[in-house]
Amino acid sequence: MTPAESPRLEPLPLSDWTDEEFDLLRGNLARADRYLSGDPDAPPPPAILGLFALHPKVAGPWLGFNGSLLQEGALVARDRELIILRVAARTRCVYEWEQHWSIGASAGLTMNELAAVVDNDAIAIWSDRDRDLLLAVDQLLSEHTLDDDLWAQLAAHFDKRQLLEICFVVGSYACLAMVLNSAGLIPTVSDSSPTRTQE
Repeated sequence: MTPAESPRLEPLPLSDWTDEEFDLLRGNLARADRYLSGDPDAPPPPAILGLFALHPKVAGPWLGFNGSLLQEGALVARDRELIILRVAARTRCVYEWEQHWSIGASAGLTMNELAAVVDNDAIAIWSDRDRDLLLAVDQLLSEHTLDDDLWAQLAAHFDKRQLLEICFVVGSYACLAMVLNSAGLIPTVSDSSPTRTQE
């Protein structure tokens, strides 16, 4: 994965945001709200929020949906982050990959597992359950459905809500990857995650 050389859409600087943009983007995702509090000591917002400020009437509801996956989802954080990182790797979304590398580590993915997300030859490192999650991402991105065999394998480990959520997480982060890749969003120092790109 290599980042874009230059953005096609420049994120809106915080100094140019209107009250409406703040109002539409606040209150959807706790992780985003810490940047949007308006407090003098609030950390500088990541570039993605500046991108979302260009179209907050659409981005705000998307943040709310995504917030429900991150904050109220039925999947445990490690499973969710494994899915997101596989989506980032398959879609070659550098911004998504860099943001979720550290989140995945915090959720319990080891350094070897994080590296193996992009390595199709590193099958031995994964449990059958993890392998099924990775395969689910691959099938959903390539076929837009899960075949009967994989659905049955997943159903042995996940309940009905979790099965639906696997599809929602893949779809949500594939959508985000399309937006970020097409806009050419470039991670910045203020985005806070270490660079963990893979060729």
